[in-house]
Amino acid sequence: MKKNVLILALAVALAACAGPQVTRVQKLSETADAPYRNVLVVSLFKSFDVRRYLEKDIVKQLAARGVAAVASTSLMDTRTPVTRQTFLAMVEAQGSDAVLVTRLVNLETGARLRDANPESTYIIRPTYYYNVWSVELKEYIEPQTLELHHSFVLATQLYSVLKKEPVWAIESTTNVTVGYNERGDTSIITDEAKSIVRYLSRDGLLAP
Repeated sequence: MKKNVLILALAVALAACAGPQVTRVQKLSETADAPYRNVLVVSLFKSFDVRRYLEKDIVKQLAARGVAAVASTSLMDTRTPVTRQTFLAMVEAQGSDAVLVTRLVNLETGARLRDANPESTYIIRPTYYYNVWSVELKEYIEPQTLELHHSFVLATQLYSVLKKEPVWAIESTTNVTVGYNERGDTSIITDEAKSIVRYLSRDGLLAP
């Protein structure tokens, strides 16, 4: 149930969103064969569409830095088994030297009622009396709305194909507040992708 709520959160328009707060869980291993030039990008979510959106944005960010990258969802469909064997076959077919894996590790969600802002209009008219005015006030008050708050953590690991082990890892925490009926852009996914690739580049994992 909680993972389904995350899928909704990733797909809605943002009323308020703090950018991802990143923590390095594993610094680049001294034995790693970095930098990498050909990366298979994998995301593990229940929703195939969310996986596809995140992988596509990560590939776009990597390509902008001159790195060859392929989204796993571009090589499969919703019926393809999400298994180790499936991804190993992709690595072999693409000649990848690294695999970037992002998955959900924690989600907290809550809801609260929010009072809508009333709108007031004033109509002021003079009267027959000196310095006396007639004031008419009208207030338009909308019903209360439901506000959802999500806090989730994504874990991202980079695996070396040659070493057959993870050589680098981060966790990113994001807080999102949205209206219950709000729908629209997927900018939160783009922000996550930019953050992941920015840290990959900073830590020297990408070939120039």
